[in-house]
Amino acid sequence: MKNITHIFFLLFVLQLPCRAQKPGSLTTPITIGHQAVLQSKILGEARLLNIYLPEGYNAKDSLRYPVIYLLDGSMDEDFIHICGIVQYAGFEWVNYLPKSIVVGIATVNRRRDYTFTTTVAEQKKAYPEAGHSDRFIAFIVQELQPYIATSYKTSGSKTIVGQSLGGLLETEILFRKPELFNRYIIISPSLWWDNGSLLGMQPAILSAGFNQPVEVYIGVGKEGLTPTTIPRVMEVDANVLADKIKSGKSTSVKIIFDYLPGEDHATIMHQAVLNAFKLLKH
Repeated sequence: MKNITHIFFLLFVLQLPCRAQKPGSLTTPITIGHQAVLQSKILGEARLLNIYLPEGYNAKDSLRYPVIYLLDGSMDEDFIHICGIVQYAGFEWVNYLPKSIVVGIATVNRRRDYTFTTTVAEQKKAYPEAGHSDRFIAFIVQELQPYIATSYKTSGSKTIVGQSLGGLLETEILFRKPELFNRYIIISPSLWWDNGSLLGMQPAILSAGFNQPVEVYIGVGKEGLTPTTIPRVMEVDANVLADKIKSGKSTSVKIIFDYLPGEDHATIMHQAVLNAFKLLKH
């Protein structure tokens, strides 16, 4: 809690320029980034992006920055506070990660975008719009990442952060298209979807021939039963996922499992992200 307090204090007080105001004078707005709209042909809609550029970012110098892609990155979701953690972790006296760009992907429809097709009849009935993660992943590959690479000074290092259904999507990407990101920060993943079918896959990252460097952090709290007619325990599924990756024969895959029993599904995000930056230290 102390670390989180420092994060918000530093984000809103230290980073952003301000000047003393005389009583009755105009105030100066505080901003932490800007917004961009990317028209997606794949999704057939405009997607809002919230962009945080680190202090000192200068379009004219030669410096390049890692990119952190944040699922559920709307202003009223995780964008603002994750930017604070990124800024804090990048301070030279903390040095958990280099100064980084944050790309918050504003949410439109989580069930549609973050889930693959389910074989569970109850889930099909309850969530008829679900099952189109393939299109969202294609959007990331063909439209989002190229746009960010050409619009900003990126280094080529790419991290993805997500929780719950976002963690499910990350796991699917890790298993099906691991080359999309260098780091996967998977928090409280909803592996209960389709009765845990992802856990039965044998992805390429488990094979001895997989040689792309990939770092995976899996964080989970004391979460209990999942919201499904086929009860599963989220922390158990997260453990199974971590053990599955650990059992792989590739020497280029690093996996860290972080159990946070003092947190639950509502409170885990801050601590898990900060822990991930620390444990996956560059």
